[in-house]
Amino acid sequence: MEHLRQVALSLLLLLGTCALQAQVVQESDSIPEIPTFTDTVGIGAVVITDTLVVDSIPEDAYEPDATSIQYDIDTLYWGGDPTTLRLFFHKLEQLLDTKHGNLHIVQIGGSHIQAGTMTHRIRKHLLDEYGNPPAERGFIFPYSVAEKCNNPNDYRISRQAPFNLIRNVYKDHTFPLGAAGIAVWNADTPNSFTVKMNASGYDFMADTIILLGEAYGWPIDPILKEDTIYHFPDSIDLENGRYHYYFDHPVHDFTIYLPCSKGDTFVVNGILLQNERPGITLSSIGVNGAQTGSYLRCRNFTRDMALLQPDLVIFCIGVNDAYGDSFDSVAFKNNYLELVRRIRSVAPECAFIFFSNNDTWKKGKKGKYYVNKTGPAVAEVMYRLADLTGGAVWDQFAIMGGLKSMETWRKKGHAQKDRVHFTASGYNLIGDLFYEAFIREIKKTSR
Repeated sequence: MEHLRQVALSLLLLLGTCALQAQVVQESDSIPEIPTFTDTVGIGAVVITDTLVVDSIPEDAYEPDATSIQYDIDTLYWGGDPTTLRLFFHKLEQLLDTKHGNLHIVQIGGSHIQAGTMTHRIRKHLLDEYGNPPAERGFIFPYSVAEKCNNPNDYRISRQAPFNLIRNVYKDHTFPLGAAGIAVWNADTPNSFTVKMNASGYDFMADTIILLGEAYGWPIDPILKEDTIYHFPDSIDLENGRYHYYFDHPVHDFTIYLPCSKGDTFVVNGILLQNERPGITLSSIGVNGAQTGSYLRCRNFTRDMALLQPDLVIFCIGVNDAYGDSFDSVAFKNNYLELVRRIRSVAPECAFIFFSNNDTWKKGKKGKYYVNKTGPAVAEVMYRLADLTGGAVWDQFAIMGGLKSMETWRKKGHAQKDRVHFTASGYNLIGDLFYEAFIREIKKTSR
């Protein structure tokens, strides 16, 4: 009877006879305080905050570099015990030699990563170097089903009506968040969204689709439409919020129908696109405005990471942590250590690469911009994190030219007027620079 009810509701949705409404659910998810940790990963302790006041850095201590990009230092610094990094590059070498298996790289950050441009540039380099057709597309999020929410360009999202939005930057979350750090939800009336692959020249297909989501109110089975066929989930894991759909043919585009009725709510936490092809999968997780502590607020972060099983996480969080009048380097370091601990609790062999911040500027009185001097301090913490976790650092700050270099990038058309974000050409250039450093490490291990 329930399936008949849901089919009837979905048919109403298709016919467009239901008026779509957005209603805020007055339910609150109380988020606990974020713990702090000592240098020993995984051991909790109270620490004394050592706050760096950026005005203490002399104005004349840094001079803008005329050439800006420092190609000679475009490399990865390996810190501490590099066991997990060596293991990752060894697995990568085996994959490239045998053409069997899959490695999952996940890039996590703020607005730089939500945009998707830099990540896709790195993805394209990997595919062009190591073969096409590509492996699975991996984890995606339907950002643009919400209003004024930007989406990566390598897949397109359309929706019947706007969804409600939750981000990890909010103090209170209407519903628990997962690893994506963002969720969209629909209530009280049927709604749908469509996913279309949009990466020209790359056949990103899936034969398994996992919808990460949770129903509140009456149990809801999301219906997936592929071509002209409607599919109920082949298996459901309610405890972990997963709906599995399996296909005996390649799937590129599909629509998810949520047959909500009065009192029903469905929350979407992301989509995992899988196939059996060997290769390297590069997924991105980004939330505009996110800090390190924002991801620690996500109750189901670890649960979802257990599904993603990353072999390498590239951390790009930090611009928003270090954009205020002072930068708390200890809290920043400890938040990162806790993120590492949570990921390694479900993916113990995961390796880590830390991006230092790009150079940023602030807008002052009368519209005048002035340099944000936290860049060197953030980079210093990243080197410390590499030593503590056995990870690596890609020193974006130094490589792009150091303090004040963002102005040079802006004048060349690679940075936006806010001197915080890059243009498309700038994100592509950052992707190129990182890939050059990354591929050198690959070639070192294959000698």
